[in-house]
Amino acid sequence: MRPDHIKEFSYHINWHSNSRRPGTHRSNQRGMGMEFRGHATLLSYPDPRRIDVRQTIRDPMEQIHVRIFNQKSATPVFTLCDMSGSMQYGSHQRKIAIAGDIAQSVAQSVTRNGDPFGFIGFDDIIREDWLSTLSARSHIAIEMAERLKKYEPGKVGSTALIDTVRILPRERSLIFLVSDFHMPMSDLEAALVLMLRHHIIPVVLWDTAEYIDLPEFGIANVTDPETGAKRTLFLRKEYRKRILESFKQRRKAIEDLFLRFDMQPFFVSNQYDADLLSDYFHQYVAA
Repeated sequence: MRPDHIKEFSYHINWHSNSRRPGTHRSNQRGMGMEFRGHATLLSYPDPRRIDVRQTIRDPMEQIHVRIFNQKSATPVFTLCDMSGSMQYGSHQRKIAIAGDIAQSVAQSVTRNGDPFGFIGFDDIIREDWLSTLSARSHIAIEMAERLKKYEPGKVGSTALIDTVRILPRERSLIFLVSDFHMPMSDLEAALVLMLRHHIIPVVLWDTAEYIDLPEFGIANVTDPETGAKRTLFLRKEYRKRILESFKQRRKAIEDLFLRFDMQPFFVSNQYDADLLSDYFHQYVAA
């Protein structure tokens, strides 16, 4: 997909970046920004353009003072993508293909915003063939995401989520964690504990055919997306109601877990909409 066809979204961070690289976010780095930080003597911060005449006149030691400002800085942004067997499922569009759309959108958006972008794919292992290191150039990540749309996951799980922590930088980063989260909650919680230094955006991919679009009555063939095991179910009204209730409880469990870590999940059903992700940042991430 050409970059001009990729829909972007607007985003921001709610912390001060420590990056020395200029960008668009608030930071702790001194520079030519507009955020006032304090005063210093001209000897300790030799920039005559910043001389503060009033502060200088008030100093009984008759030292020349300058204003200090924080610059705008970049911040690292990653997409962590679940490539397990359940991501193969999709009635309208496969989840792994939706993940590709999201990865392209994130890569394009953060590059236009002046931030470096990285991609990490995982299933039961860290997928070395699906890694894109931090870069200010988005074309490699965009090409990888295009290939991701055609990828066919095997019968594997997503246990390597916890291992992605060792690849992430120590510097606080914005991370889009893309998955359907059909994984043990204990595994997810253990990974989130290790990622607390970062700001996580959980992107939850669900397909309505998994639960809402089930027939009221009749025979349905289902496949366990993680193991590939096939089953034939005779659906009745009560059985369908139990499935709907199960997904309702699963959604609440996912929401409750993420909210315990102050992470608001972003649910995507059947198709990705970049405008909704912009709305998410405006609503849930303080500027």
